[in-house]
Formats: sequence, structure tokens, C-alpha cells
Amino acid sequence: MIVAARRRFLKGPLSLYSRPCVSVYSGELESAEELMTVSIERSGPVTTVIHARPEARNAMDLASAETLVEAFLAFDRDPDAAVAVFWGAGGAFCAGWDLKLAASLAGRSEPLTALDFPDDASPAPRGPMGPSRLELSKPVIAAVAGPAVAGGFELALWCDLRVMEEDAYFGVYCRRWGIPLIDGGTVRLPRIVGQGRALDIILTGRKVAAEEAFRIGLAERIAPKFKAREVAEELAHEIARFPQECVRADRRSVYLQHGLPVREALRREWENSVHVLEQEGVAGAARFSSGRGRGGDFGAI
Repeated sequence: MIVAARRRFLKGPLSLYSRPCVSVYSGELESAEELMTVSIERSGPVTTVIHARPEARNAMDLASAETLVEAFLAFDRDPDAAVAVFWGAGGAFCAGWDLKLAASLAGRSEPLTALDFPDDASPAPRGPMGPSRLELSKPVIAAVAGPAVAGGFELALWCDLRVMEEDAYFGVYCRRWGIPLIDGGTVRLPRIVGQGRALDIILTGRKVAAEEAFRIGLAERIAPKFKAREVAEELAHEIARFPQECVRADRRSVYLQHGLPVREALRREWENSVHVLEQEGVAGAARFSSGRGRGGDFGAI
């Protein structure tokens, strides 16, 4: 069973703000190599999660989807990990759901029922692309090389920030095959770029090159070719330098306010973060009073 074979990722208690997804795959491994499609590398507080199916341009198979869920949950549990980078090895972020897998579902009655959301408050199953339904407590940065299309685009949208190589691109390429966005694309894309631009990208399925993505707020950094991972990890280390309870509280407030009236959103922000002022803010103010950080200096904090 794949789940049993991957327990090496799982350590420590669940984060308060992580919502685990139910595992749905119970098939047998065809070979031990399937376990090697996902690996983790650590550099101090930065964890890089690597998806490697280069022969399929990192299209998502069942084993990879399940393993990515557990890898990101392990990152969120790790008290020494602050920021994650999500990178696709071999020059492609992710070409979407493995269409060979999709074709194998032909003739089956309701083949994706196992991924249905429950009617009660119990944990949801993982997303079709793996971690896309996780609500982590820490930031994740997508390092995008080559294509991030269809479900791969949805995975990039799940991340908090996106670093794209200059020749990387997004696109709803599944438009051609009648495969809808069912893993967050129609939810997250309008929240990032606005409804009009999102509908243009979704309905046409067209290619969105890195320059356009940066211009419309769909990417936060543009990296030279072959440098997406390096630039994303530098950004991750930059974020990891700061007091982390404050970083996580402010990130959480951004997501908590979606869809709320201004007064209710302000109340949520206050209740979510005021305790952090006591935990970290008072000590930080004392460091400033002692002379650190003057003139907007981010070096010695």
C-alpha cells in the first residue's frame, strides 16, 4: 500500500491550522520507483518539495498526488520549517492531470466519487492534483519552469506566491479536451487577477506567458531560465528571517477575510492577530528602540 510506504514523511502533531485530507488511493505499487517521484530537500528553515516525473512533464499520477499531500503536511507539522518551495524537476512545473490516467477511467461509473466533499464537517479527501485542498499554516512558493497548465496551473494557484522563469507559462490547456477546472482554478484565479481576466484565461484556455503573468499579478517574481528554484528559495529564506508567528498571522488574515464585509473582516483580523503583538511585537519594538532596523534597514533585525 502506498500510504504505508510513505510514513517516513509524517512526524509530529498536526498544525492547528492544517486541514488534513483523507487518503483515497489504496492501489498496489507497480514498482518501488513510484515512491521516488516526490522528494524533500531542506536548507535551514526552507523546505523544497520536488515533484519529478520528467518523462511525463510532471503530469500528476495517483502516487505523486498522495505523496505530495503527505509531504506538505509533514512540512506544516515541522517546527523547524518556515517556508516551502514547490518545484517540478526537469524543466516543467506540471503539465496537469495525467491524461493516460484520465483515459483509463472510461466506462467507470462515477470514477471520482472518492474525491467528493463530505456532507458533514469531516476532512475532505485530497484534491485531484494532490495538495490543492490543504489549508496550511505556512507559506508555499511555486517555482515554475516550463508549463504549469491545466491542473498544474491549479497547483501553482494553490501556492501563496509564484516565481516564474522567463519562458515559463500558464494556461487552461484542458479546455481542448472537455476537462473542467475542478481543483480550485475557478476559485483562486479570479481572487488573484479579477473576474474579467480570469474568465478570459479560463474560457479561451490560452497561453499566459511569464511577462503577462507578472503584469497582471499572477506571478510575483520573474527568474532567468533555469533559476526559478534558486530565486524561489532566496525569497523563502527572506521570509523565513522574520518573526514567524507574525508572518503566519498576517498570511492567515489575508485568507480569512475573503467574502466578508469590511467590519467583519476587520474584526477577524483583530481577533486573529492581536495576541501576536504580545508574543513577538513587544520584543520587536524593543529591538527597534535599541537601534536596530532604523531607516528601513532589513539587514540587522
